[in-house]
Amino acid sequence: MNDDLAALAARIDRTNELLQRMLAEVAKTPSTHAIFVDAGYLYAAAGRLVAGTEDRRAFDLDAEGLIEALIDRARTIFADSRLLRVYWYDGARRRIHTAEQQSIAELPDVKVRLGNLNANNQQKGVDSLIRTDLESLARHRAISDAALLGGDEDLVSAVEAAQGYGARVHLWGIEAPEGRNQAEPLLWEVDSQRTFDLDFFKPYVSRRTAAAYEAAGSRPTREDVRFVGAQIAAKWLAARGRESLVELLPGHPYLPGSVDQDLLVEAEGLLQYSLRGQADLRRALRDGFWEHLQAQY
Repeated sequence: MNDDLAALAARIDRTNELLQRMLAEVAKTPSTHAIFVDAGYLYAAAGRLVAGTEDRRAFDLDAEGLIEALIDRARTIFADSRLLRVYWYDGARRRIHTAEQQSIAELPDVKVRLGNLNANNQQKGVDSLIRTDLESLARHRAISDAALLGGDEDLVSAVEAAQGYGARVHLWGIEAPEGRNQAEPLLWEVDSQRTFDLDFFKPYVSRRTAAAYEAAGSRPTREDVRFVGAQIAAKWLAARGRESLVELLPGHPYLPGSVDQDLLVEAEGLLQYSLRGQADLRRALRDGFWEHLQAQY
């Protein structure tokens, strides 16, 4: 009987020793956090707070400086945690990066994820991207804490999904000049809330001068658009070669749908102006494209 008790006591001691080792290893493993930024909310709320407008064309945002400030603030809040990365969610036509989005994507520790941007400049699919990332990272224990800068009620499901796997979700908001700019159901679901004020955003948002704003929204001339069409044609020819040009020429003056759409999207990016519903400018764009190609044949 004494031998059985001794054996049991020995097994208990071994089990306790194993548990202590496991706890020691867990203690050595730092917790990890990530920052999730809904850029649509950020631009709208910070623009209204600092520049008095939600129109992106009316102000400049120092994204690099702001991201660094958010990382520094997270480092203070999650003092015993390391940063996984910053996830930056934005919309773009056909999910093609703008020059600004590309520069953000090139920053260290930043991952840009794009949803679609419709004809009314409304983001589509961004909330589902946030949910997918939050849920996946929480499920694989890649993060213990998520700082979510956003305000849309559709993000509630993303918060619930991450919390279901044990992650804590902290909602970050931007001070509203009046009322609220975050949905109440979202405020109810998160583990903590924090609001950043005017002083925090002021160094990173600056209103453009009236001249710069008007230039950004002014209608380009037909010659401007024709020149852009020729630029894109030169790039297209360099990438695809003369064989593709030979296949394209019999269709003149019409372009295949996929080529025409790519031409439109790239031209709008270069011009910073929408050509939708601008039939004369669309014709000038195609004319410039064809003229360059025919000159090379």
